[in-house]
Amino acid sequence: MEEKVAKPEEKAPKPDKTVEITQPVEQEIEQYTQHYPSWARDFARKYFTKTVTQFILHGNVRDLVPTEDDKGKSIYEPLRDFLANDLFAARDIVIFYDRSSGIHFIDSDSKKDFNRALSGYDTIFGTEYVKKLPKDPVRVFSVLQNYFRLRIADGKRIACVIDYAETIVPMAEASMYSAEDRNALVFLQKWAHDPLFLDSDFTVVLVAENLTDLSQQLVQSPYTAEIQIMLPDEAERKRYVENFVNKNEEKYNEKSDVTPNALAQNTAGLGYIQLRSILADVVENRTHLTYEVLSDLKKSFIEAEAYGLLEFIETDYTLDLVAGHKHAIEHLRGASKALKNGRPDVMPMGYLVSGPVGTGKTFTITCFAGEIGIPMVKLKNFRSQWQGVTEGNLEKILNLLEAMTPVAVMIDEADAALGDRDAQGDSGVSSRVFGQIASFMSDTSHRGRIIFFLVTARPDLMPIDLKRQGRAEEHLALFYPSTRDEREELLNVMLKKTGVKIASEKIPESLLNGEYTFSGADMEALLTRAKFAAASSNGGKVTGEILEAVVEDFIPPTYPLEVELQTLNAVLECTSKALLPSKYRAMDRETIVRRVEELKHLIG
Repeated sequence: MEEKVAKPEEKAPKPDKTVEITQPVEQEIEQYTQHYPSWARDFARKYFTKTVTQFILHGNVRDLVPTEDDKGKSIYEPLRDFLANDLFAARDIVIFYDRSSGIHFIDSDSKKDFNRALSGYDTIFGTEYVKKLPKDPVRVFSVLQNYFRLRIADGKRIACVIDYAETIVPMAEASMYSAEDRNALVFLQKWAHDPLFLDSDFTVVLVAENLTDLSQQLVQSPYTAEIQIMLPDEAERKRYVENFVNKNEEKYNEKSDVTPNALAQNTAGLGYIQLRSILADVVENRTHLTYEVLSDLKKSFIEAEAYGLLEFIETDYTLDLVAGHKHAIEHLRGASKALKNGRPDVMPMGYLVSGPVGTGKTFTITCFAGEIGIPMVKLKNFRSQWQGVTEGNLEKILNLLEAMTPVAVMIDEADAALGDRDAQGDSGVSSRVFGQIASFMSDTSHRGRIIFFLVTARPDLMPIDLKRQGRAEEHLALFYPSTRDEREELLNVMLKKTGVKIASEKIPESLLNGEYTFSGADMEALLTRAKFAAASSNGGKVTGEILEAVVEDFIPPTYPLEVELQTLNAVLECTSKALLPSKYRAMDRETIVRRVEELKHLIG
């Protein structure tokens, strides 16, 4: 069935008309859908190819959708309303279905027509669905299939929207599907390549937040098209904020220190609904909006949206508080300067930060967060015991990171968090997680926009694919202080961090002479113990005698083989000779490799 595209002076057709695709028609389609968001224009283009009838909408599907009313005025409406009133407005029948609400229609006439057809179905198959519609997918799909065929034979144009599709065809290993899951999947696969449906004006739309929550057989089918709905970018947020503020300008200006332009700039990662919450709080509740309040709101919204799996790193520390690691600090300061000067193109795709326990890996990157001028988030444990949840969590997080750019991401204990391509025993979860992370990290469009810091004491346990150039390109290695100057610098920093004030001549020599190597964590623990002892015996003042006694009493936990293994692994991973202590620069790498293998054998 072919229909002509309306001429420019006629009313613009909705983008679900069946047309023969030619370049002029494509241009007209673009013209008539230009007020739609980019994902909807992409949807229209793919539909007009007439090679696909089944679409999966995923991503920011629970947000508002920008469009225009009949007078060309900007409006924002839920996805369901956008599909019914705009994208499928020219359809004769639009049906919505989800497991909770069952089948429902956008108007009473469609419902009456469906009930008439359902009476015939009941007569033929001996059911009583007219009295009570089924809600389970298999019976619903059986009824709908019969109805679709009847109305397509009458020349009707049909759209069916299946919401919360992950509850209908969930992601699982094929052997784990229930009978209901299998039947629902078969229905959808048959509809996707049914010749009658392909030749008709018929569309099925599956809606789910995460693509990885859906059956991969359906997602990977050549008869299914995936359309991602992204979070709004800065320009889109600005249009929404200005549209809202223009209606409430006096109230907003009275209670906000943040201009509409600044609000749009400082809300990367938020959707329209969250922006509406912020704006309505100012206009309706008369809450004063400051930059500090906005920052707190943004963090709480994003952390909630990420299911608590992203944590903003907030710190007043700077790299001035990091002792030793001179060359590593110089590099990080250079990176900070490049970002502030708008040169993301010179940044590495990511960093691998390694070194033995207690060398301040996490603290160093946390201090870096205080200097760079862009937000830094910490990726928390996103793994779940439930099938498919881990991949869905990660997809949600990665989509948020893409919307928050520029952003730095710290993954602590990265060797345990990121999985491996060859991992066994977890139904393939680790390999799928690895694939998602590796693909995301290697996207060159993220250079300088999403900077990963993979922090680990055991880089040898991480897959090579994540450590190679193009992903974690720069390998920073941090070591214990090896000279007296470094030990003095570390102690001074720890005195400042813990707030202990003591004259330099009263510092125990054993802390500085190198007979025992104290890590930063060791020194902080010693000074905290000294403060504890002083609180109960000297009115809170730490004296040289108290500190001396604490040092003499201190028995640090000793894991010499493990520490040596971690140190040598850091040496092997380091991509800069300048970062290595002098004693390791001259060491033969073959000798180090042999010693590492010996240590692994000894530790077991």
